[in-house]
Amino acid sequence: MRNRADVLDLAVLGRLADGPQHGYELRKSLMTTLGVFRTLSFGSLYPRLRALEERGLLTSSSTSAGDPGALPHALAGRRSRIVYELTATGKEHLAESLAAWDPTAWDDDAFDVRFSMFAVTDHTTRLRILEGRRARVLERREASRAAQAKNRERRDAYTLELQRHGLDLLERELGWLDGLIAAERTGAGPGHPAQHGPPGQHGLPAQQGFAAQHGARDTTDVRPAASSPSTDPSGTDR
Repeated sequence: MRNRADVLDLAVLGRLADGPQHGYELRKSLMTTLGVFRTLSFGSLYPRLRALEERGLLTSSSTSAGDPGALPHALAGRRSRIVYELTATGKEHLAESLAAWDPTAWDDDAFDVRFSMFAVTDHTTRLRILEGRRARVLERREASRAAQAKNRERRDAYTLELQRHGLDLLERELGWLDGLIAAERTGAGPGHPAQHGPPGQHGLPAQQGFAAQHGARDTTDVRPAASSPSTDPSGTDR
């Protein structure tokens, strides 16, 4: 996936694989299940839907509550709505996309989308993406440690706390990934989907979603620690 549009295209195809949806329902689904799209606008979604339709990957049709083939429940309404549905070509393209991977698959945005479709992704591809993501996060952790150690004494307590928080998130994600990789290698899969969901689910961005699931500290009201033998009056750790 070369850019954010490619990530959105894959997410759209994945959602439509569950059945036809109109634009409003599709946008709502993407916003509430994938944090990367929590601010997705119709101005961003509809051009991608048109592009996918032009490529023959989906079709659109206008329906209303009175039509014989109208969709039930939330998809129905008094006003005519455009409903989108995968074509056979779209289903084939989605299957091919889920079987492929490259280093962009473990970037933050793409990883959330790919992980959300692991249930229909083959074992080898799942494992490769998880291992790639782990390597990426490990690099970030080492860079974070180096940054935290550099010029430590010249940073204020709030900056140090923010760095510790970021490092804590990376450590927790590594532990989460290690568990998933071990499960994939033994063929067990994640034991508790509700606890091992993708980092960006529930409408949170990847890092926030991960922190929420794994109990990372909330730093919205961080206060410097009181002076102690290991902390000088300025709040800088020694």
